[in-house]
Amino acid sequence: MSVEMLKRPYGCKKNTKRIGRGPGSGTGKTAGKGHKGQNARKGGGTRPGFEGGQTPLFRRLPKRGFKNARFKKEYNEVNLYMLDAFENGAVIDRDALAAAGVKISGKKGIKILGIGDLTKKLEVKADVFSKSAKEKIEKAGGKAVVLCECQEAKAE
Repeated sequence: MSVEMLKRPYGCKKNTKRIGRGPGSGTGKTAGKGHKGQNARKGGGTRPGFEGGQTPLFRRLPKRGFKNARFKKEYNEVNLYMLDAFENGAVIDRDALAAAGVKISGKKGIKILGIGDLTKKLEVKADVFSKSAKEKIEKAGGKAVVLCECQEAKAE
């Protein structure tokens, strides 16, 4: 037996309904569209949500609030205890974090958070620092370098 010998099972292929082919077909004369009215006309019918000229529901409901999703700045969050794994005197930036195995998304900036303690003198380069993280880095003798100067201007 080969593929050419296979037959379609009976009833799997249905003929299309032939509309407007006389009274004997069951869909003759008005072709299933009824008598007159908007939906009987050529090009008739309405768009979704149309309520016959009444103000539609989507326009009757109030628009509420401000959505900041388009303008929100997103950051990869890195805690101080993660930075304690680096050697004393190291310079930590995006590449160094990625090499250390910290998961960093390409489009997001880097924010250093103050969770944990820092015992080593490090130079940390990031887009944003939390207040406590900056204090702990400087207390340990390190340096917190802000990459995006626009954040510094906003803070002042």
